[in-house]
Amino acid sequence: MKLLDSKVAIITGGSRGIGEAIATKFAAEGAHIAFTYVSDSSAEKAKSLEEKLKSMGVNARAFKSNAADFAQCESFVNEIIKEFGTVHICVNNAGISKDNLLLRLSPEQWDEVMSVNLKSVFNMTKQVIRPMMKAKIGSIINMSSIIGLSGNAGQSSYAASKAGVIGFTKSVAKELGSRNIRCNAIAPGFVETDMTSYLKEGESVEKYKSGIPLGRFGTGEDIANAALFLASDMGSYVTGQVISVCGGLHI
Repeated sequence: MKLLDSKVAIITGGSRGIGEAIATKFAAEGAHIAFTYVSDSSAEKAKSLEEKLKSMGVNARAFKSNAADFAQCESFVNEIIKEFGTVHICVNNAGISKDNLLLRLSPEQWDEVMSVNLKSVFNMTKQVIRPMMKAKIGSIINMSSIIGLSGNAGQSSYAASKAGVIGFTKSVAKELGSRNIRCNAIAPGFVETDMTSYLKEGESVEKYKSGIPLGRFGTGEDIANAALFLASDMGSYVTGQVISVCGGLHI
């Protein structure tokens, strides 16, 4: 029997990077997958992933939906309930960065990061807890960052949003534990995705790697493995926790 047999999982920002790795890992373990993408430029990639997941023997569907928009989240989850019946797992993975020194950071940049990285977690969690309470089971996994734990110069908006995710996670875990709904966060370190593609091979990359005890950047699969643990019965007694998957960068 697979670890997520017949479970229904929602993954925001699931068409690429960490989200794609989690969707693929969950499908391999038997979960039915509903994932979101935002931009039209991602539509082809999302459709390709949908077909790939279906070929693994599960139901899968890509939705164009903005997790930062409460009404779109409500419509999205309602459609999932109609098509899949319920929701067992929600991975709040959608995120962006608008890195800039505080002196140069505009209010618009701040608001956009907060909306996509933090408000989206509220929006989606608010929608999935009712079907989870009805099913008397649920696992909510929120994507934070080691930057949310340690801060970083030039990333005040990103750090604040990811730290907010941690506070939200711990509060939800305390609210919903009695309903058998678990809520945890994953704090990735440097992971090889589109968001870190600005780090080109050379001196800068080696400098970053030299500060990581394991001596390498993480992969999407590294994060997906942690998500699988939290989503499955292997993590059935784990809630309100932040799991750092960072190669030892944050100790």
